[in-house]
Amino acid sequence: MEHGLKPVGSGLRRSGITADQLTAAGLVIAAVAAVAIGSGRIIVGLILFIASALPDALDGAVAKASGTASPRGAFFDSVSDRVSDSLVLGGIAWYLAGRDGGHIALLPFAVLAVSSVISYQRAKAESLGYVARGGLMERAERIIVLCIGLAFGVLVPVLWLMLVLTSFTAVQRFVKVWRQASAPRPERPESRWRTWRSTMSDRSVTWRARSDAAPGPGRWRRDRTAGEGTRAWRRRAGTRP
Repeated sequence: MEHGLKPVGSGLRRSGITADQLTAAGLVIAAVAAVAIGSGRIIVGLILFIASALPDALDGAVAKASGTASPRGAFFDSVSDRVSDSLVLGGIAWYLAGRDGGHIALLPFAVLAVSSVISYQRAKAESLGYVARGGLMERAERIIVLCIGLAFGVLVPVLWLMLVLTSFTAVQRFVKVWRQASAPRPERPESRWRTWRSTMSDRSVTWRARSDAAPGPGRWRRDRTAGEGTRAWRRRAGTRP
């Protein structure tokens, strides 16, 4: 996927388009798609929804081609993805509330809630040094399934399927991270060096304390030095007029 988008990213970079501009464009198009879906223009909303996914797929390629990939860009892209999902699912909920009424409008929000759990699991796991990628229903799969539901007019069955598979994905990621966190992690070489240095320092302090307290050559030298200092003082005192 990344190798296929690399030439496209290089071409967009030469045209002067930045990765942040693509991310912002995808967010705006997703907002327009949500309005179209909510107002009942499903086909128009579907086209716009697909169009909003294109900049999201290309912004990373442009960032790598231009050498501008950064944590700031990754943060902007991740937040934009969450906002885009919320807008589109909110538009679907608005459409279902007007078409069917009842509590069916809560179904898209249930999908959104579980999708947010999946995103949080990955972010939190990576911040702790674990890996939480993978699963049956990641964001790319959710977009594809949702487009099928919009195209063929089977939104409600598709949303139920998304809810089940997304919940299963959340359980998969939880188990994956739980196993990683439960396994013993090998100690880093630098940690072993710090532990050894701390132990040797403690031993050195203990040895010095024992050397000061116990009689021996070290204490004999100090007593002898102190005695010589006393005798020298007495000689100076005896020579004074």
